Amino acid sequence: MSKVVNLNKFRKRKAQVEREKRAETNRRLHGRTRSERDVDELRKRQLKAKLDAAFLVKPPGNPDDER
Repeated sequence: MSKVVNLNKFRKRKAQVEREKRAETNRRLHGRTRSERDVDELRKRQLKAKLDAAFLVKPPGNPDDER
């Protein structure tokens, strides 16, 4: 005779493995510390300021001027 398998346990284990895989993917994509995000934001603002300073005349209707 073959071994009896509890299908509920099999289904729950499969769902758990899928959740773990999704969590690992999310950690890789979004798992940055607050300081890493702050540094990236600072670099982005500095680069934008440097680019804006290079314009001889500010383009009309720039939505970023309202900030």
